[in-house]
Amino acid sequence: MIKQPEEFGRVAVLMGGSAAERKVSLKSGAAVFQALQNRGVDTIAIDVTTSPIDALAGQKIDRVFNIIHGRGGEDGVLQAVLEVLGIPYTGSGVMASALSMDKLRTKLCWLGAGLPTPKWFVLKTEADLDTCIEELGFPVIVKPAQEGSSIGMSKANNREELAKALQVAAEFNCDVYAESWVVGKEYTVALLNGKALPAIRLETPNAFYDYEAKYNATTTQYHCPCGLSPAEEEKLQQLAVKAGEIIGVMGWARVDVFIDGSGQAQLIEINTVPGMTDHSLVPMAAKQAGIGFDDLVWQILETSCR
Repeated sequence: MIKQPEEFGRVAVLMGGSAAERKVSLKSGAAVFQALQNRGVDTIAIDVTTSPIDALAGQKIDRVFNIIHGRGGEDGVLQAVLEVLGIPYTGSGVMASALSMDKLRTKLCWLGAGLPTPKWFVLKTEADLDTCIEELGFPVIVKPAQEGSSIGMSKANNREELAKALQVAAEFNCDVYAESWVVGKEYTVALLNGKALPAIRLETPNAFYDYEAKYNATTTQYHCPCGLSPAEEEKLQQLAVKAGEIIGVMGWARVDVFIDGSGQAQLIEINTVPGMTDHSLVPMAAKQAGIGFDDLVWQILETSCR
């Protein structure tokens, strides 16, 4: 436990990046920077536009609060740079960051550990469409494996929509897969220092919880308390903690999960640098647990002191 802000030394809040989530990262970074200033931490905000090595050159930094979402900040690349430079940082290390950024490899890890996740099929070309339809049927959701914030994702109800969804997801230059559509309720569970915060149930009139629903819509509903019984919520939280442990997550993260019509939980993905905007879910869960935004940011920064 850090008691005085001086114990952190000089903290660089790294934000921005060059991935598709740059705009969200800048908004998250501004909020984190302000929270640290509010708590008296010696803080500098750095917008990383190209190489993080160049961004840090000439800076006297004792530790980093990483709030760069997506590839380049959440996938192990930045973590590896900071390891080589010997600069402590928030969140997960190289391996867990790389695994969790790749939704396909995350699912393979969970499957190997016996944890539940929806069936999926890798789509490489249009030649795979018919086999995918035979394997999964409809509807499905098509995803680029290494993007966040629902960027590049589409729901497909027929072969024509599946072909279009593949084209959209393929633009992001990573593996693409179709995943069985889960009929049920969507939840997210934030992790902080190995413990689960209160679960949030998400509700949107959109086809799914897409980028618009996450950041712009006023129609998205966030239920916290989530409506589960205490025993059901505890079971969901335990699953989220286990899901993080399997990947090797450290510090903080957010696990997305559905509970289907039969009551079975289905793990979807894990985010190791979740959003910290005014629409974001981790601050919402923390507030329900009695942790204000500034205190949450402080506790996340403490994870760099491991």
